[in-house]
Amino acid sequence: METETAAGSTPVIEASTGIEKSRHKSPVLLLLRVHVLQSWRRLSAIREQSKLLSGAIMGFMACYLIFSYWLFAKGLGFIEAFPGLGPLLTERLMFLLFAFLFALLLLSNLVIHYTNLFRNRETQFLVPLPIDNNSIFRWKFIESTALASWAFLFLIAPLLAAYGVKSDASLSFYPFVIALIALFIALPAALGGFCAINLARYMDRRAFQMIAVGLAAAGLLSAFFWLKPEAISEDSLETRVLAVLDRLLHKTKFSQFPFLPSYWLASGAQLWIEGAFMSAGFFLMTLLSYSLFFGAIAFTQLGNYFYDAFSASLSRESVFGQWSWFRQWKAKERARKFEYHPSWVERLARLVPGLRPDTRAVVMKDMLMFWRDTAQWGQTLMLFGLLGVYIINLRHFSRQLSNPFWVHLVSYLNLLACSLNLATLTTRFVYPQFSLEGKRIWMVGMAPMGIVKVARVKYWLACSVSLAVTIGLTALSCYMLQLPWQRTLFFISAITIMTFSLNGLAVGLGLLYPNFKEDNPSKIVSGFGGTFCLILSFLYIVGSVACLAYGAPRSGSVSVGESVMRGMLSWGSFAGMSFLIGYLPMRIGFRKLPNMEI
Repeated sequence: METETAAGSTPVIEASTGIEKSRHKSPVLLLLRVHVLQSWRRLSAIREQSKLLSGAIMGFMACYLIFSYWLFAKGLGFIEAFPGLGPLLTERLMFLLFAFLFALLLLSNLVIHYTNLFRNRETQFLVPLPIDNNSIFRWKFIESTALASWAFLFLIAPLLAAYGVKSDASLSFYPFVIALIALFIALPAALGGFCAINLARYMDRRAFQMIAVGLAAAGLLSAFFWLKPEAISEDSLETRVLAVLDRLLHKTKFSQFPFLPSYWLASGAQLWIEGAFMSAGFFLMTLLSYSLFFGAIAFTQLGNYFYDAFSASLSRESVFGQWSWFRQWKAKERARKFEYHPSWVERLARLVPGLRPDTRAVVMKDMLMFWRDTAQWGQTLMLFGLLGVYIINLRHFSRQLSNPFWVHLVSYLNLLACSLNLATLTTRFVYPQFSLEGKRIWMVGMAPMGIVKVARVKYWLACSVSLAVTIGLTALSCYMLQLPWQRTLFFISAITIMTFSLNGLAVGLGLLYPNFKEDNPSKIVSGFGGTFCLILSFLYIVGSVACLAYGAPRSGSVSVGESVMRGMLSWGSFAGMSFLIGYLPMRIGFRKLPNMEI
């Protein structure tokens, strides 16, 4: 009996010892370990399910890095070919690039921190658990920083590699610049987390939307006047070239403001290449000191305000509702009399002719869900802000085009830019629409209209909205380039076909690879299906633009018959590619829906 008791008590002692040991582990490290294991198992499952698709994604990433490196190397070589101006132009472009990337990183961190901290199902699960709020915030801070920065690293890696090779930098340049980038990322992450906490604590969703729209409009107006070129007289062109160039680029001097973190990064990289190691180390130490200071504040102090902000974001009344006592009184009277007054979205949907009530209900639901999702609002404003800057600069760029070859080339590059914007819209906003139904998908499946019709309504709604954006963007850009109406109609027809195809691809892959466990659109898009959708969209766009450019009319020795054959071949290839990309994934997805386990 003693032996049995002793033998039987050993596991109990070991188990209790394991529990005592686990209590001393940091919750942040435990959460990090769990998510790393989950991510590894997802990757292993994807590799086991389809090795072909996994290989295609890895191949695309490798081809992107190689092609980007080659493109950046060619661009830097072209700039450095200008005698006496190459180093100056390269230096100014590096400062300008990192300044804009810092602004984009800050906005991305703000949006992702806000979504991950206050609109995330995992956060709502962790808050009631016996875990201190600082640990929850620290884990979400790490996760949000990684989600906001991986695209920046993926973009900047081939550029810095090409910059180092073209500048004949030593091997020590690459670990040095990696350290600079690692420290640079910490600053917008800390500032984005601070802004997200204060926005959630003191501002409701509707006020944030109104202020964001107002700031975006003010930013576009400021860019319109700021980027307006100045006229340069012929007398000034006869003076020193460097003085004229400095006058042309004087509006980019804001990127060389010494207190910007982007200035420290660009200066440190350039000084290391020039051999000024002590000066480069000074900028490294500057980035290190500021990153440690603000990072320590964010990692140790912001968690104390996290719970108050989280509670306020879930329970606070609308700012506009607090100010409007008359609206509150009217709402109480309507509730007492059981009166129903349709919202502006429903009144707008009723104006569309031939829209059935069940279809109108789905359209209204999707529009209201988008309006209420602050994270998607932030990314939409960022995307359209970049488009606004592109259009503003395009009208000045068109004045410098006089050669028909460059007009022809720039018009197809403009089509490529518009179609890439369309691919961004479909992958970011259309692909996750079906997955965002979440665990409520069984209600959609039990609806009288059926889940297949719901998916079709989502497709036509996405096509309608994206057509309004892309056709307007294409027409406006063609007008800025001063293209004839025949070419404008040609590009509008091409972008219309691409709109239906890319939306079909996004909807189809969204049905084939749903993720009902996640309510964050950014995480849904960053999964396997979203990555595959982005890859196919880019390949389709490049192939389509190449086909259309092949059949474009040419002047010279090309006969009329050969020109017609080229045009028919290019449009036939473009139509066949659009059918395969747009119809087949959606058809397969619709066939899968009735048998989907919900």
